Amino acid sequence: MKRLKLFLGAAALIAVSLTASPAVMAQENGNRDDNGKIVRGPYETNRFGDNWFIGAGGGINIFWNEGLDYDNLKIAPSIDANLGKWFTPSVGMRLGYQGINSQVWSETATVLGPTMDQDKKMYLEKFGYMYVHGDFLWNISNALGGYKETRFWNFVPYVHAGYLRTYGLDGVDFAKNQLAGGLGLLHNLRLANRLDLIIDMRATVLDAQARGSDGIGVLPTVTMGLAVDLGWPNFIRTSTVLAEFESVAVDQIAAMEAAALALEMANASLQEENAMLSASNGKLNKEVKSLKDKAASAFSATEFFEEMGPAVVYFNIGQTVLDDKEMQHMDFIAKNILAKVDQETKIHITVAGTADGTTGTLKRNQYLSKARGEYIMNLLAQKYGIAKDRMVLHPEVISKPSNPALSRTVTITF
Repeated sequence: MKRLKLFLGAAALIAVSLTASPAVMAQENGNRDDNGKIVRGPYETNRFGDNWFIGAGGGINIFWNEGLDYDNLKIAPSIDANLGKWFTPSVGMRLGYQGINSQVWSETATVLGPTMDQDKKMYLEKFGYMYVHGDFLWNISNALGGYKETRFWNFVPYVHAGYLRTYGLDGVDFAKNQLAGGLGLLHNLRLANRLDLIIDMRATVLDAQARGSDGIGVLPTVTMGLAVDLGWPNFIRTSTVLAEFESVAVDQIAAMEAAALALEMANASLQEENAMLSASNGKLNKEVKSLKDKAASAFSATEFFEEMGPAVVYFNIGQTVLDDKEMQHMDFIAKNILAKVDQETKIHITVAGTADGTTGTLKRNQYLSKARGEYIMNLLAQKYGIAKDRMVLHPEVISKPSNPALSRTVTITF
């Protein structure tokens, strides 16, 4: 009876402390904005591997059902093991196991308690149990006070449901299976960055058939243990993420604007240089065109005389002047050929006078070849305006011409 009162007193003390915890929590000055107002989110969605925890503990349990009074209750050992995940700072789930055994004093003999205790004059029922359950967790500290990573005490009520099996011990043939559920209160006391002290109070409602009785039964348990955080253990507010993003975005925009200004200045400089180059290029093009025109003029005249070959006029036998027919020929040469010989070209003229060596004396023929050449040179200078310093006289007597008539000539070579 003293142990029962001690258990109930401890449970009452924990319940009072739980009731007081929101007030203590509300006095914490963390997790507030610049105006001192509590900030409750929103929070960045965590990844699958973040915010997991695993825990284990040990404690006591008491089995009660309708028809039993305090004298029938007896404390028994219990253990807990669980694995869970927080989806937000306030909402989480976990999968747990609870068990070992439970005990009840009975006034009559039962399958689970066939032997009377002589001191108490009652029958002690012993049976093993295991309870596999899922829990829906609500961290009221984070929900009301906002998430705070370094908070020492987090108050977490939860709802649980699962499969419960009871069975006989020491070879007793007894087993019952059923669904069960209830409420719980979880205290997370921060010991280190990833380590918490866990105080877990749970009440499980079940069918009293779990011990072969009638009515509704209740299995209260209190355990204490440790929980370790797995993966990334914290949460980040989206406002913080957005602030960091905005800061980065502002810096990037400033950098882009600076780069755009630099490009604009560089483009203006290039346009100025391009205008200067265009002007210079226009001037050079004019100079090049002028040089090309001069070169083309010189080249065309030179090329013309190179391709044309010598011009020939013919004299009658014994004559040193042209007859009317050959004078017309000479005019044609002057207008169409000698017109190319202007002051800009460097064309020089060789005037070769010839005579037929088969008629007359050598002396007479030498005179005729020279006189015919001098006649043409004077004609070119006086009538057609060709300077004599650009002409060279070359007289010649052809001793054995194939055609004497074609040897009485003056050949003009350019």
